[in-house]
Amino acid sequence: MKKLFLLDGMALIYRAYFALSKVPRLTSYGLNTGAVMGFTNTLLELLKNQQPTHIAVVFDTEAPTNRHIEFEAYKAHREKMPEDLATAIPYIHRLIEGFNIPIITMDGYEADDIIGTLAKKAEKEGFTVYCMTPDKDFGQLVSDNIYIYKPARMGNGAETLGVPEILEKWEITDVSQVIDILGLWGDAVDNIPGIPGIGEKTAKKLIQQFNSVEGIIANSDQLKGKLKENVETFADQGLISKKLATILLDVPVELDEQSLIREDPNRELLEPLFAELEFRTLGKRVFGDDFNIVDASGKSDTGQMDLFAPSANVETTAAVVVPEPVIPTLNIHNTAHEYILVDSQADQEALAKTLATTTSFCFDTETTSLDALTAEIVGMSFSFQKGKAYYIPTPADYTQAKAIVDIFKPLFENDRIEKVGQNLKYDILLLSRYDVRVKGPLFDTMVAHYLIDPDTRHNMDVLAENYLGYTPVSIKELIGAKGKNQLNMRDVPVEQVKEYAAEDADITWQLHEVFRPLLQETHTLELAQQVEFPLIYVLAEVEKNGVKIDKATLKTFSGTLEDDIKRLEITIYEKAGVQFNIASPKQLGEVLFDKLQLDPKAKKTKTGQYKTGEDVLLTLAHKSDIVQDILDFRQLQKLKSTYVDALPGLINAETGLIHTSYNQAVAATGRLSSTNPNLQNIPIRTEKGREVRKAFISRDAGNVLLSADYSQIELRLIAELSQDKNMLEAFQAGHDIHRATAARVYAVALDEVNSDQRRNAKAVNFGIIYGQSAFGLSQSLGIPRKEAAAMIDQYFAQYAGIRQYMTKAVEFAKEKGYVETILKRRRYLRDINSANMTVRGFAERNAINAPIQGSAADLIKVAMIRIQQDIEALQLKGKMIMQVHDELVFDVPQSEVEKFSEIIKDRMQNAIALAVPIEVEVGKGNNWLEAH
Repeated sequence: MKKLFLLDGMALIYRAYFALSKVPRLTSYGLNTGAVMGFTNTLLELLKNQQPTHIAVVFDTEAPTNRHIEFEAYKAHREKMPEDLATAIPYIHRLIEGFNIPIITMDGYEADDIIGTLAKKAEKEGFTVYCMTPDKDFGQLVSDNIYIYKPARMGNGAETLGVPEILEKWEITDVSQVIDILGLWGDAVDNIPGIPGIGEKTAKKLIQQFNSVEGIIANSDQLKGKLKENVETFADQGLISKKLATILLDVPVELDEQSLIREDPNRELLEPLFAELEFRTLGKRVFGDDFNIVDASGKSDTGQMDLFAPSANVETTAAVVVPEPVIPTLNIHNTAHEYILVDSQADQEALAKTLATTTSFCFDTETTSLDALTAEIVGMSFSFQKGKAYYIPTPADYTQAKAIVDIFKPLFENDRIEKVGQNLKYDILLLSRYDVRVKGPLFDTMVAHYLIDPDTRHNMDVLAENYLGYTPVSIKELIGAKGKNQLNMRDVPVEQVKEYAAEDADITWQLHEVFRPLLQETHTLELAQQVEFPLIYVLAEVEKNGVKIDKATLKTFSGTLEDDIKRLEITIYEKAGVQFNIASPKQLGEVLFDKLQLDPKAKKTKTGQYKTGEDVLLTLAHKSDIVQDILDFRQLQKLKSTYVDALPGLINAETGLIHTSYNQAVAATGRLSSTNPNLQNIPIRTEKGREVRKAFISRDAGNVLLSADYSQIELRLIAELSQDKNMLEAFQAGHDIHRATAARVYAVALDEVNSDQRRNAKAVNFGIIYGQSAFGLSQSLGIPRKEAAAMIDQYFAQYAGIRQYMTKAVEFAKEKGYVETILKRRRYLRDINSANMTVRGFAERNAINAPIQGSAADLIKVAMIRIQQDIEALQLKGKMIMQVHDELVFDVPQSEVEKFSEIIKDRMQNAIALAVPIEVEVGKGNNWLEAH
């Protein structure tokens, strides 16, 4: 079977770009490759799953078409293409060329017209044709042999639409009537006007009744009211709109079957492109594990010498300090190095003695597991000069391994020598299992790069390629890919492990030499040395301390939730009048909007099913109590599966505790995150959600949990950053800030503020710093938009300093390319000067909010460091066991409660010198719920 895929190039590129716009994928030198990555993934999925025999990508050109000539306003209001998307398009053209796929364009015709013409010609030549596009206009082309192929998106699989699907979707009897509906409805994106007052539903009903736009106009006397008036007044506009929406089928383009035959990718073109775009994983996906851009001679696979010399030099842009584009040409096979196996006691002692004379050295551990609290050590590597490193293997027997580790114990515990490493928290935790307590200054290359450029990736292999032009040995080369056949590091010959492990230490040492001056250049060295590096020790201690879980409490709670879920399920079925899969968005949408008619203007996804996300359901909750039941059902199901049933499985068999893992280099704002379990996401806003905290208990009978929480920290920090006189005065006077805000906004005395006024003021206080609009405020409070706008205006009139802060933050970001916290943590905003209003608006909101969130992160991190220092200095038995958002949790003997409370309050309140007073609430209890 001849199977032709015609890809609507720009539509697919825009779709790929905006799908990743909120989490842009940036190269080490700042190029946004999201659109290229998304397009490539879509293309690979198509080639693998659909196996086309023929394929082409079709693009518009800059030349005007007849539509532009005949209707001057056509596409006139389209927003300018985002700069980073425009930059990406030449790369996508190179990508398509690399896949040996023809690109088809023709001046004077749009891609839609070219695709339509080719599709109809190919159908006559016996092809089955798939028009690959997210564009709804293509429904008019569908026939027995022509389909629309909509690529997968947001978890939904790819969708193929033929004649039956189009007829059902558009509620028509002939696919040509898609044009009539579009003519009536119009298209805001293309500036096709349609007939005013006619939306999608009305258009469908009219076409069902009168068959076409012409039929409606001819029978306008059967219409009533405003609809009749609009059809008669704008009849010509409706006919023009229909013409504009009609895809042409007579473009003078030839169907060259031979040129459309699918061919294998051109490795010589794609490999250097993937290298330039830093698409390492995609490179292996296309070419397999032998994907490599350089042969042993140092030449690229094309036989050409590399254009970029390996270099650690960097350049400073207005936005971010980045490395020059480097195509990695170096590896262990073509780079001079001296990696020494140190496997005798005498040589190990000699090495330890040498390392003791240094002021700084790099070390790394090889282990049997990624879990530092259960892993066994396989070996250690050290480096303190470029190109030279040492590897010490250790046996499987714990006692024998510990004897070797003990040789280096004084070195690790020497508090005068700096320890360099990549993700040092892991190594610190591992060594603690061998009775080693690492001390001294740290330099973690992962954390350092996180401060230099927080939005990009920080793993060692990527950093080595980007900053050193060096590709390290892959772990897969040693132990194979993940799966049942993957080896253990102990199974690999020691000579191979030596090369791999010593290289890690050597390359990490080289990266630290590059990153130290970059930290100085970005003015973040002090933040690294005073906060982030010392925090590594604290996080390691908190993870090691762990937290105790009451399994019996969780088991009982799980049963209660199961009963509640079943009751809700029955209630929902009764109210809906039908049984359906509540967890299915498609079935749920049909019940809510087709059967119950809760919203005649319900929005749909690109695939045509109703949107049923939480944001949609929340806006409908006042219309029917079935909606709140569904929200409750979802919340209880997630609570049960994600936490109540999952937590017991995370208990460490050796300690009987749960040891979460804190991620220091993930959130660009500076806040910590955690995994296994994710403590940050345990629900606290609902009664049922809070019940989960009841299962977190103290480890000993004589202990209690202490919970210390910053009070309204983000509002206090915006008062600090803005130095707004009125807000500072309210905090300094100890007023309830929401009541104080309500008093100012509503012009009433403090003691006259009612609960509704305080609630509204609270929404404004928190919404403003997240860029909430009058529309957003009106939606959240259920008040008219005009009233919400008036509230915001009055808010800024009373807190003029906050508006000034917001303006200055955006101006600073536009000039510098970044914003800073109180401690000079940077958040780079690459889109702050974008010509695209949507993209720029997102960056502007970050410019306002990032210094607030980041300063809150800095504050609690400093507090954690100082509290842990006090615990150790005073030799207290209590332990810090959790950090969740703005809260710290401690497991403390009853006898130390008073002392701990005093230390916690002092250190949290005075972590950073501020004009605004900081309040900390400390509670205690037998479990986390009681303490909070």
